[in-house]
Amino acid sequence: MSTMGHLWANLGQAVEKTVNAHRSRLAEPPPGSASSPGHLDVEPEVVQPPKELKVVVRLREQHAAAHELWQQGMSKAAIGRKLGLHQATVRKLVNARSADDVVAKNLQRAHVVDPYVGYLHRRWNEGVRNAAQLYREIKQLGYPGGELAVQRHLRRYRTGRGHAPGLGPKPPSVREVTSWIMTHPENLRDEDADKLHRLRERDPELDRLTRHVRKFAAMMTGRHGDRLEDWITDVEQDSLAPLAGFARNLRRDFDAVRDGLSLPHSSGAVEGNINRLKMLKRQMFGRASLDLLRKRVLLTR
Repeated sequence: MSTMGHLWANLGQAVEKTVNAHRSRLAEPPPGSASSPGHLDVEPEVVQPPKELKVVVRLREQHAAAHELWQQGMSKAAIGRKLGLHQATVRKLVNARSADDVVAKNLQRAHVVDPYVGYLHRRWNEGVRNAAQLYREIKQLGYPGGELAVQRHLRRYRTGRGHAPGLGPKPPSVREVTSWIMTHPENLRDEDADKLHRLRERDPELDRLTRHVRKFAAMMTGRHGDRLEDWITDVEQDSLAPLAGFARNLRRDFDAVRDGLSLPHSSGAVEGNINRLKMLKRQMFGRASLDLLRKRVLLTR
């Protein structure tokens, strides 16, 4: 893979990580949801963000308290008794390098049920209310998480009218949104362009992400290495952590990257690698993780 191809691939990884962090916001609001306050929300994290923020605040407070007591020489069992936490939770808090690690893992677990909510909604409305049974059913469908996450998802129905709401449009996958952002606007299907436009209107951070990516693409295709410094500065001042990490790596090898962007080169290698990556994803039926897909790409070079 050429140097420019590596840059584009690394940018794609940063975009996918950013989109994945926003996966709970990808779904469009169900029709009539704003005028139906009595109905439960399909994705409370989206409609009621303060609830998610409270979870984050609590995790950060617990992490700080556990580490302070651990530094004082208190055992994990004693910390659990003092803070009223299960010993396994205390172990995770103490072993985590930072509060951000705890928050990230917690939110990742919260989203593991997402691909199966349609099935759970249907079965719930058919009268199946046993969490253990529903857990076993989606486990057969490939669900990789635990029963506790299923219980938490079903709890929102039990505290309301007892029925799950009708589903809105199926949310796009992280892979689809990443592809839309990484594709030249002129090459996007009208339907996908409309979906990306609506998503950008709902999510200011994904809107900024798309603008950053398109500016970088313009630098690559137009050989505007002179714009690299401004692009890196803009990204570093933004709040998009994966993209900022990509920008910092560019700054470490600034001269070489700027020269690479300035010198004539063919975009064919970049396009070829993108097409090859899409082919591998199709062959793997969308089931591969980013790490597994990366290994497959390296093995087929």
